[in-house]
Formats: sequence, structure tokens, C-alpha cells
Amino acid sequence: MRGVDLDAFTWLRSADGQELLAYAAEVVASTPDPVARAGAVRRREPDAERAAAALTQADLRVRARTKFGDLASRMYFTPDGLEQATRLPVARHRAARLAAAAPSSVLDLGCGIGGDLVAMAGAGLTVAGVDQDPVRVEVARANLDALGLGGAVQVADGTALDLSPFGVVYADPARRGARGRVFDAEGWTPPWSFVTSLLARTAVVKLAPGLPHDLVPSGIEAEWVSDRGEVKEAVLWSSWLATCGRRATVLGDGGLATLTEDDDPWHDTPADRPVGDIGAFLYEPDGAVIRSGLVTAVAAGIDGRLVDPRIAWVTAESAYATPFARGYRVDEEVPFREKPLRAALRERGIGSLTIKTRGVDVTPEQLRPRLSLAGDDAATLVLTRVADKGRAFLVTPLADLT
Repeated sequence: MRGVDLDAFTWLRSADGQELLAYAAEVVASTPDPVARAGAVRRREPDAERAAAALTQADLRVRARTKFGDLASRMYFTPDGLEQATRLPVARHRAARLAAAAPSSVLDLGCGIGGDLVAMAGAGLTVAGVDQDPVRVEVARANLDALGLGGAVQVADGTALDLSPFGVVYADPARRGARGRVFDAEGWTPPWSFVTSLLARTAVVKLAPGLPHDLVPSGIEAEWVSDRGEVKEAVLWSSWLATCGRRATVLGDGGLATLTEDDDPWHDTPADRPVGDIGAFLYEPDGAVIRSGLVTAVAAGIDGRLVDPRIAWVTAESAYATPFARGYRVDEEVPFREKPLRAALRERGIGSLTIKTRGVDVTPEQLRPRLSLAGDDAATLVLTRVADKGRAFLVTPLADLT
């Protein structure tokens, strides 16, 4: 998919442009073939850039539904801007936390297409955004206008601005360059040195969920957020906004749930964490819980224990419903070694197998075909390590038992 031309995008917001965009949306919805789509829109609008702008937006709006839901049909995007945008439920959670602090205003450094601005303005915050890309600035401005939200957006280098007039500064450093992902934090835009200077004032910084704990400055809250089981981000809250040291926040259809180190009775005495053999039930902690290092908080909440001090499985003798972990009933132990495991699965008529691994050097996609599955039954297989020994268990998700 091509990028977005600034002049064509500006025209797209005119009355004639909106008419063409509506037509392009109809074409995208009814015509699967991309060549046929382009031909249909070009017959309506002979200008190549304008036709491309309309078709690009119509297609991006369809793709954006997974992140922005119903708002996507009124918003505007660039291909890379949509890819980098925060999923709306996650952005709204962050905005709600900011709104609870009641800052005078929020400045978004590197606002992109304005996804976070939309969430913050929607939470009632006074917002402004800057970005060095003129196209993204126009798209962000268009999104605020399209949704009837207040906010100012302009082209500027956020690292060169006087930040003192703003109550909170928000930043989402770009971690990709022309050659792909940048792993050196000082190579981010803005660089890590600038990020740490922001965190010395009232600021919020969004980072990738793989953020190492030792990179988090002292006195800063690190919050890992997952949405429907997928870890989406790590967020650093400066000391003026922090309420703990580490937090795991889980978003789902049932709402929001959160854990902190205060929920972990072994936070200060990790050597005392309960560890024991696998019991009647296994629990797989949410990725945000694992990233935040709060697995033992889950164990405490379900009267459980760790399977291994270095592996993120929790076991217990009873079934519990918890938003912080997926539960399984342990049905039986089967051989860990491949050949006898294959025989055991065939004996049970298992033809469809979900494989979950943790703490063992096994790739499910490579193992599955070697098991030569045959049969009408489906099962879930857990491969893990207990006391430095590989173990295998057939389990049933608790969700399947209700």
C-alpha cells in the first residue's frame, strides 16, 4: 500500500473529496480484487493522487477496525501510522489514568496520526500534539476534527520545545528506523537520554513490552498492559504520577483488572516463594503479569504455588476464575520424550493438538507434524520443566468446562 500525499489528503477533506471517499468505501466493501478497485475509483476521479488517497483511506479504515472499532469509519490514517498506533482500549485506559491526575494539559511528543490524542481528548483532557512529519500532523488534526474533539497539533521537533507550560508530557519513542527495529535505546527517536530527562518531570512514556526492568529509573512506576490476552505496551509513569513500582493491567471484555507488587506477599523475600509439584490445576499467567514479574502475586491470589522458580506456571489444588491467568484442569501426565508421547497421543485418538510450552526447548510448529496425529479428538498438551526435568501433561481449559 502506498503512502499518503499531503496535497491529495488535504483535498480529500473537501466536499468533493468526501464524496469520492464515500464511493471508495463502497468499492472496497464490494470488490475484493485490488486492481478492479483501483480501476473503479480512477473512473470516478481521473487525478491519480486523489484517487489513490481516497482508496488508501477506505482500505485503511477497514484495517483500523481492529484497533479503533466503530471510530475507524470516521478517522484518517497513514499505513505506518496505523501500524504504530495504540489499540484504542489501551489508549483509553492510559488516558483515564491521566485524567484522574487532573493535569492542566497534556503534550504528546511525536503524536503520529493522533490515536493517543483522540483517547486523551475523549477523556476530557486539554491536549496538544507535535510531530516532525507534516502528513501525520494533518492526519492527527483531521482525526480530532472528525470526532469533534478539541486539541492543537503542529509540526515541531519535540526535543527542542519549552515543555514547562504543559502539565504532563507524553512520549512514545519511535523504535524503528529506515533499517528496521532499533535495539539500542539511545538510537530511539527521541533517544533514551531524552526520555529519562522527561521522567524527571511529570511525564508518561510508552515503550515496547519487552522493556528490561533494569532500564526503569528509580522512583518510576512501570506498568505492563495487555488487551484480550496480548501484551501491548510498557508504560513508565514519573514519580508525580506513580502509585507503585510495578503494575500489571489486564483489559478484557469483563473490564479492567490490575496487580501490583503490594499483591505479592513474597515481593521482599523472593527466596520464600512457594514452589511445588504440579497439582490438580495449572494456571498460565497473562503476559502482562509475566513481564511485570508478578507471577507470585497470581499464586497468592489462588492459594497456589510456582511449578518452578524460573518458569511462569502456577499450580493449585482447586479451580479458580482469575483475570490474571488462564486455568487448566490437569487430566493426566503423558511421556515427555517424543516417541512414547506420539504413541500415547495415538492411543487416545487425538488428531488435533494445542501445544503450550514453557521452560523447554521445543517449538510447537516443528513438533506437531512429527507426532503424526490421527483421530477425532482434540486436546491441549503442556510441555514444561519441573525441578530441571521435562514433564508433559494433557489438560483441559477451564473455560471448556463451564
